[in-house]
Amino acid sequence: MRKDIVDILACPMDKSPLELSIDEANGDEVIQGMLTCSKCGEKYPIEDRIPNLLPPEMRAGSTNQQKG
Repeated sequence: MRKDIVDILACPMDKSPLELSIDEANGDEVIQGMLTCSKCGEKYPIEDRIPNLLPPEMRAGSTNQQKG
């Protein structure tokens, strides 16, 4: 995910701005990190350059389906 895209993203739960924390980057590209809602505190992972903005209950279901 490009670092500058965080400016147009919003929390799917309450539409508040997201804050970016970076674990691994390559130039302007975030490879691993986290997006955190500034209002509700929900966290959305960034893995392999892809932000997972699914609501928490849907994220848990998609992870279990992939493992099963």
